[in-house]
Amino acid sequence: MNIMAGIAKPEDLGLDPARLSNITNYFQSYVDRGKIAGFSTLISRHGEIAHFETAGQRDRERALPMEKDTIFRIYSMTKPITSLALMMLYEEGHFQLTHPVSRYIPEFKELKVWADGTAEKYETKPCEREMTIRDLLTHTSGLTYGFMYEHPVDELYRKAGIEGANTVGLTLKETVQALASIPLLFSPGSHWSYSVATDVCGYLVEVLSGRPLDEFLTSRIFAPLGMNDTGFFVPKDKLDRFATNYYRDPRTRKSGIMDVGDETSSYARAPRFLSGGGGLTSTIADYWRFCQMLLNGGELEGVRLCSPKTIEFMTMNHLPGGQTMKQMSISAFSELAAEGAGFGLGFQVLLDPAESQAIGSVGNFSWGGAASTYFWIDPEEDLIAIFMTQLYPSSTYPLRPQLQQLVYGAVIE
Repeated sequence: MNIMAGIAKPEDLGLDPARLSNITNYFQSYVDRGKIAGFSTLISRHGEIAHFETAGQRDRERALPMEKDTIFRIYSMTKPITSLALMMLYEEGHFQLTHPVSRYIPEFKELKVWADGTAEKYETKPCEREMTIRDLLTHTSGLTYGFMYEHPVDELYRKAGIEGANTVGLTLKETVQALASIPLLFSPGSHWSYSVATDVCGYLVEVLSGRPLDEFLTSRIFAPLGMNDTGFFVPKDKLDRFATNYYRDPRTRKSGIMDVGDETSSYARAPRFLSGGGGLTSTIADYWRFCQMLLNGGELEGVRLCSPKTIEFMTMNHLPGGQTMKQMSISAFSELAAEGAGFGLGFQVLLDPAESQAIGSVGNFSWGGAASTYFWIDPEEDLIAIFMTQLYPSSTYPLRPQLQQLVYGAVIE
């Protein structure tokens, strides 16, 4: 299906066209008030696009409009793609989820847990058990992010130059080796904390497949799905479609340009660090193809990436004892609210819509990115919703729950 070719009649898909139009009108008010430069929204149901709209600008300063083929930094929406890549290798028998990570990354054999002290002088203790691959996929590994600014371990990441998707100067292998020498926040499996774990998953893809992560993703996922505008950098001939990324500091409320969508961007050339946790750029049409493949149980237009059972397994709650993210979390930051939700293998999974205080279906799976991008997939309603913009950080405005209100408000059968 050529996503640009045509939009189905919403009423044929059980959606109210007038109510769907509320989505663009609502987020246009964010543009009118200067809160975001522009946005793109896509809603599909039963495999057909019911709503695909853009508004505002991809670059405010150059007055370049937001367009349907605009390229965005998707940051942590990279994580579901890397998680799927690893699980494709799982299907081929390369590993078990219960395997210790050290089986494939020997440097992880002697990991220690933070006990006490400061970033300059600290004490460690042994792990209660080894970190497993399941711990990496569920963010229960004990790893963290340097941008948290919550704990001395975060500071140790920054000192080591480990800055998630913004890591420069280190290769993926060098980053993983550096992580091995830094204490964990907690013993694996005991808590939930958002982290660089998916970058380690990306390195496991390299180790298990014998191929660089970018090559694996392109040959096994992007090319088969026709995701022709997705990659770790934006080629020169596509830079004119690349959005500028803006920021709003939550502390000072100052705002400005974080990264211009032109040849000066760090995304204008192949990066040294291939971040499986946050390094990809993509279009809303490409990401819809990835989501539709997931909703179809691993297949799109006759191309099968994995089994329906694997997707079903990835989108179950894998947190120990059926706990929610909120019950297990010690992190002040998560891309999505932790109430009423568990975590699968690369996705948040909705367990209790009432607890989450947002309309949805049990079994929804989703994630977002640092520049306010977001997607969710609702198997019960056979529905996909994707929101793209470029405003960092993602916690600036409640765009995601607002999108849910508007989309479910348009479902009439």
